[in-house]
Amino acid sequence: MERIVPLTHEIPPMKDLTADNITDNVVTINNQCSHARGKYIFERLVHHLHDFAREVRLSSEEWMLGIEFLTKVGQISDDLRHEMILLSDTLGLSILVDSIDHPRIDTVTEGTVLGPFHTHDAPDTNLGYTLHEDPDATRLFVLCTVKDTQGKPIANVQADVWEGDSHGFYDVQNPNRQDPDGRAVLHTDSQGMLFFNAIVPVPYPIPDDGPVGAMLRFLNRHPNRPGHIHFMLYKEGYDKLTTALYPRGDPFETSDPVFGVKESLIVDLGEVDDEIAANYDVKKGSALLKYDFVLATNEEAGAMREKKAMDAAKKLNRKMKLQNGLPIPDLD
Repeated sequence: MERIVPLTHEIPPMKDLTADNITDNVVTINNQCSHARGKYIFERLVHHLHDFAREVRLSSEEWMLGIEFLTKVGQISDDLRHEMILLSDTLGLSILVDSIDHPRIDTVTEGTVLGPFHTHDAPDTNLGYTLHEDPDATRLFVLCTVKDTQGKPIANVQADVWEGDSHGFYDVQNPNRQDPDGRAVLHTDSQGMLFFNAIVPVPYPIPDDGPVGAMLRFLNRHPNRPGHIHFMLYKEGYDKLTTALYPRGDPFETSDPVFGVKESLIVDLGEVDDEIAANYDVKKGSALLKYDFVLATNEEAGAMREKKAMDAAKKLNRKMKLQNGLPIPDLD
């Protein structure tokens, strides 16, 4: 008995397990958890998983295929290839969670998926930086502002930006990658201005040589994302924004396999004029992307998040309360 883990509390007894009572038994055991939010999440997770299996009459063979699929998703993932994020994206879960955690507030810029190609090794550099040298690319000057909901510019916002090359490849897809390319970390100036040199983004297929690609083929779905540039904007006191901008007219604008395109994030490209060329030392006639980002404060985002949480609880006809801004059952 030396290897037996000692019990620290009384364990509720299991009942005679059947397909009808297994869910209640699992929930009872899990409800020993002392973390209220964690207990609630696992309670609902178990209920939904079990109800799914019952609803589709899941066979042992089908569930084993599912286990093997998830195992392969994990096995192919590493620090540069995030297949699990790709799975979440292609099932629409990533965009759903972002919409829940960062609800739309009036003029605040909408978020979208992080995607599987973000890294933490981008150079922290100056405004006007050129993301990458790409002789085959159409040059693009990106000129943005970052303001609060009152229209006031926000200085020193950290802007993590990244994009693929003119052939639709991100640097992490290069097996010989040694240094980051096509990405940078910038900071807005005192007027909330953000500007850098990029390339006109092109559509590209998400990685489809792994289990997620096999899933898309099984579902008769294409892997092609519309061209875009990623932005992650952060400053203490403000709700973190992860988003992307999509030039209008892309052939895959309405069928993005990761469901990331929103109308408010589709942009019309212009052209660099004499004034912009002189002010920012860029070539006249280059493609131009202009956009005004709006960030919510933590207080604004938190208030909206709590309102949406309680509205959802009412629709479910459940008595809930908030703990650290997140819903848990109100058992009082």
